[in-house]
Amino acid sequence: MHLDLLKIAGSQLIVLHHFSAYGPLAEAVYPLAPTVMDWMYEYARMAVQIFLVLGGYLAVQNLMPVAQQSRRALAKTLVNRYRRLALPFLAALLLSVLCAALARYALHDDFIPHAPTLKQALAHALLLQGVTDTDALSAGVWYVAIDFQLFALLAVVLWVGHRVGQRRVAQALVLGLMLASLWLFNLNANFDNYAIYFFGSYGLGALAFWASRSRRPGNWLLIGGVAGTLALFISFRERIALALLTAMLLIALQLRRPRLPGERLLPEALTRHIHQWGQASYALFLVHFPVLMLTNAAFEKWFKQNDWLTPNSHEAVGLLLVSWLTSMLLANVFERWVEAPLNRWGYRRHRTQ
Repeated sequence: MHLDLLKIAGSQLIVLHHFSAYGPLAEAVYPLAPTVMDWMYEYARMAVQIFLVLGGYLAVQNLMPVAQQSRRALAKTLVNRYRRLALPFLAALLLSVLCAALARYALHDDFIPHAPTLKQALAHALLLQGVTDTDALSAGVWYVAIDFQLFALLAVVLWVGHRVGQRRVAQALVLGLMLASLWLFNLNANFDNYAIYFFGSYGLGALAFWASRSRRPGNWLLIGGVAGTLALFISFRERIALALLTAMLLIALQLRRPRLPGERLLPEALTRHIHQWGQASYALFLVHFPVLMLTNAAFEKWFKQNDWLTPNSHEAVGLLLVSWLTSMLLANVFERWVEAPLNRWGYRRHRTQ
């Protein structure tokens, strides 16, 4: 359950960051709550570190068995991962392109993407928009590409480790790459379109998984604590501090999770809803920006241009809340009727190949 709670917290913070960063609606709300808006803009975006740690945790859990199998099994795992990420992503991009086209009729703002070119479409379909320096068609889409890079890199490193040695060799290679990222590559923003820049946080997630499954979790805690502390000593980065805190929290929560069948910390109905919202966190990440574009366009055309409310009116807050609630509703619809069916289709294709 705590994994779902972390997903929910991370996705909500990313949404709040984007809501505080884009369009005339954010500008209208800012005078009413400048401290809150500044915090959401400056700090809520660091919630991506939560997803990086969770991504490493969940990825290593799935990849450890695959790392001991054939090269073909590894390739099929990577193809399946691409499907799980890219198919919902491309569906959401289509929605974003359509909403951007509608928004451009009422709002001319830099945050509204232009109509996509063939190069943009291909770069997004191949998850190479950052590497090819292609303008994004939606907010935050860089993370989807980085997530696939990180998964592929971890898969290959674990597979190579098992080919040349045992499980400990694979773990040592992952930890070595994590240290290289934390102590070297993450210090250079020129690498921020590549997995190696983020592998420090991703590797902390893998370390958290191994700690939670180990009979001596203290050893893993020590390794993670020393690695993270030295990284912060070399150059203090708030994002790395958050990643380290998330990994340590994840280890603590996993070690304290209910052990007995049927043992629950919360009522079943609440747990079910938390799981549902956790499942929809990726969908929320994908669909909130199209909603935000349309809401800003409506604000510009029907309110500001007609003088129905002033740029710093309290009604702007209400419209931003409507945008947030609509995003939440759309995310659940998207997860149930688009993301889940596409994942099932991809799984069937994967099983029959």
